[in-house]
Amino acid sequence: MPQITFLPDNKKVQVAPGTTVLGAAAKAKVHIRTRCSGKAACLMCKVRVTSGSGLAGLNTNERLKLGGMDNEGYRLACQAKITGDVTVTIPEDPLKAAIRKQLEQQQEEGW
Repeated sequence: MPQITFLPDNKKVQVAPGTTVLGAAAKAKVHIRTRCSGKAACLMCKVRVTSGSGLAGLNTNERLKLGGMDNEGYRLACQAKITGDVTVTIPEDPLKAAIRKQLEQQQEEGW
């Protein structure tokens, strides 16, 4: 069975071939943001392939939705199907990133 590793949490889980990255994340108890319940409508579930080639090729819908971001290693977790071992990085939530940056700035300013 293929194994997928989720970064930055470094959680690993084995899944049946054909499982989506989003489905594997749920099994591993790793949160990936989504609003459309896996229908490729919200585009919030982007992940970046860090290593391995264990994902099936892009389907037409995913290719259109990503608009070239696939060239940078991005995939939609709801559409990408696992075929072998792969490691993906889940980008930081934009709101959390903004809050983190603000807190870092306040620390630098001596708040």
